[in-house]
Amino acid sequence: MNYTNSDSGLKFIIAQKEDLDSLEEIRKKAFQPVFDSFRNILGDTIYEFAQLPEDIAQKDLLKSLFDEDSIWETWKVTYDEKTIGFVSIRMDEPAKVGEIGLNAIDPDFSNKGIGSQMYNFAVDIMKKAGMKVATVATGGDPAHLPARKAYRKAGFLVEIPSVWMCQELE
Repeated sequence: MNYTNSDSGLKFIIAQKEDLDSLEEIRKKAFQPVFDSFRNILGDTIYEFAQLPEDIAQKDLLKSLFDEDSIWETWKVTYDEKTIGFVSIRMDEPAKVGEIGLNAIDPDFSNKGIGSQMYNFAVDIMKKAGMKVATVATGGDPAHLPARKAYRKAGFLVEIPSVWMCQELE
């Protein structure tokens, strides 16, 4: 199943396991500033113990999206036949709630409105599947600001702030 946005030239294509290497490269490039931001905010000790294992596990999370029993559907975003991003979507049919999960745009293509188009695409998929609510979670740190802007631009305007608090123990 493919979708093309004729105005922008973006194509949305169901990702296959064979796409994993290119998606992993995008994930690494896109999330490095986030991981750096976390380290900067938390300091080295707290980051090493409390956050680094999660950051490392994100690679396995991406891989798990392609497991046979995965509840996620992952779409790659291409432009001129080059994969430039991806978005994972899951739908809870009984609850009628769709969720955007792990996603990223190659930083070389950031600030061009591609993220907003990708999220609009995900929301359209959810609407077509009969979902009544769409959700997404993101970080509140400075490195996630572009993602928050793109989510808001795509219509995610109801927010519940959250604060993760840490303490270094001696």
